[in-house]
Amino acid sequence: MEQRGVTVWFTGLSGAGKTTISRKVGEILKSQGYKLEILDGDIVRQNLTKGLGFSKEDRDENIRRIGFVSHILTRNGVIVLVSAISPYREIREEVRQRIGDFLQVYVNAPVEVCEERDVKGLYKKARSGEIKQFTGISDPYEDPQQPDVECRTDLETEEESVAKVLDKLVAAGYIDKI
Repeated sequence: MEQRGVTVWFTGLSGAGKTTISRKVGEILKSQGYKLEILDGDIVRQNLTKGLGFSKEDRDENIRRIGFVSHILTRNGVIVLVSAISPYREIREEVRQRIGDFLQVYVNAPVEVCEERDVKGLYKKARSGEIKQFTGISDPYEDPQQPDVECRTDLETEEESVAKVLDKLVAAGYIDKI
């Protein structure tokens, strides 16, 4: 049976756990033989969207480009795991509409928790004014109003968050029970 493609879009603040959860979901799906790609926001910015800044326009263009690649992969039967802050609701909805087979995962943790986890020191730099337009500090993050899955990484374990995502993929008919 041919695999059905879907984009699973992990959105949330820097340090909320998007990359951690998406990688673990990816490992599990790969071990079950599913075709998948992981598009991590940091890696995409180094390769596909190099040169874009952090203005609202550039952030929207970054998400559109990730969405374009995700759409191509999804329509070709690939499970795409996108891990990108994607702070603005309107552009997330635009990408959802373009792709169709799309699940939004809100990786939710309070900014204080994200700051505690900040291994790169980005929040500290943002608070000192060294980084301008930093999401959650000097630039807004618009919470998803109706995500398909919400992972509260300050209140649940990594395993619980991963299980929520996998359960949703099963319930939506994209994968078999794992």
